[in-house]
Amino acid sequence: MKIFNTLTGRKEELVTLTPGEVKIYACGPTVYNYIHIGNARPVCVFDVLRRYLAYKGYKVTFCQNFTDVDDKIINAANAAGVSFSEISEKFIAEYKTDAAGLGVMPADIHPRATENIDEIIDMVSALIEKGHAYEVGGDVYFSAKSFAEYGKLSGQSLEDLMDGARISVGDLKREPADFALWKASKPGEPAWDSPWGKGRPGWHIECSAMNRRYLGETIDIHCGGQDLIFPHHENEIAQSECANGVPFARYWMHNGFITVDNEKMSKSKGNFFTVRDVAEKFGYEPIRMLMISCQYRSPINYSYDAIESCRSALTRLYNCRDALDFAAKNAVPGDAGEEFGAALGANLQRFDAALDDDLNTADAIGVLFETVRLINKEALTGEPVSGAVDEARRVFDLMTGILGLCYTAKEEAGDDAQIDELVRQRTEARKNKNWAEADRIRDELKEKGIVLEDTPQGVKWKRT
Repeated sequence: MKIFNTLTGRKEELVTLTPGEVKIYACGPTVYNYIHIGNARPVCVFDVLRRYLAYKGYKVTFCQNFTDVDDKIINAANAAGVSFSEISEKFIAEYKTDAAGLGVMPADIHPRATENIDEIIDMVSALIEKGHAYEVGGDVYFSAKSFAEYGKLSGQSLEDLMDGARISVGDLKREPADFALWKASKPGEPAWDSPWGKGRPGWHIECSAMNRRYLGETIDIHCGGQDLIFPHHENEIAQSECANGVPFARYWMHNGFITVDNEKMSKSKGNFFTVRDVAEKFGYEPIRMLMISCQYRSPINYSYDAIESCRSALTRLYNCRDALDFAAKNAVPGDAGEEFGAALGANLQRFDAALDDDLNTADAIGVLFETVRLINKEALTGEPVSGAVDEARRVFDLMTGILGLCYTAKEEAGDDAQIDELVRQRTEARKNKNWAEADRIRDELKEKGIVLEDTPQGVKWKRT
């Protein structure tokens, strides 16, 4: 698999530190509100990365943090008249609801900043001891000048970053590019004891400390949105490499921005949408479909037409899966056929090749729909053959499973046996001309959201 590495500016073959294993860190949300659709893109994209690497045989350790103490959280808590922890707990739970709705697998590790204060203090202390940080008035700052490679991720030199910048009156930093590792406490703010007095961690240091604690001093892949390249990820590199003395991450992956009706999303423009807002109107799965419909580094535009197009595309997938399930119940014995099996195999190879090429989900989705057309033509026309249907289901489920699509059908599969039995009972009632019982069962199925369709192969049902 080749990955575009932001650090080098080119596609590189994925070679992990430990063969057969991959350690991934994804920057998670600052939990002061519901996540917006821009937040949903990295959540969905890097969930596909994780699924694909597991399919390729890697043992994946996926870590995604929660920033649970921050200025925005404190401000939200003060406005609501509650503690900062009440705000963070509420929105961690809301995030998990939205992530589950989007079909995102829970991280193997979900660390929080407040659970890693000791680790953060240890790293800040090490940076001071090594001459990369300094304390003043209870605050601790990282000295950007102390790291000769500062700016290597964003492609900016320290001189460029400092050009035109100035230190505000009263700012305790020595240089404009220096950034806070530890913030002295202010009245009414949460605070922890430290060698520099009571305070709380800066934003950037928490990710460095948690990476080191849970994944090690050097990780395989660090990912997030393009907006995090500078300053957040740039500062993570500086802190980690100065504290640990080794490279921080081998590969950096960054997804592109999202616009709304071709404009930058902002509250002031009235085009700011949370995932919850959109899901209540369109459902969660169309959002996921949209987020992976383009190659992850490309920009993506959210619009009514785009989300409706995703809903229509998903309907085609669900129709194919429902037809395969129905065909499996009515198939005659037989093998898949050499030509059909070879065509499915070739499509699966093309699907893999797309994702091997820097996680090109757009091309992978294209192959998936070509596979749907092939299945409709070869496996679902005429009398279904068990071998062909089984192989078609295997390939379809493999592709949709890696992309994280059609998960609603998989969640509902446990009810299928009960519905099949009701359909069988209705068919039996009709054979016996017990029309009242047949109508009763039909109405019961209708209440469950089940629509019946008579076909030459028997009664077919689907969910509305």
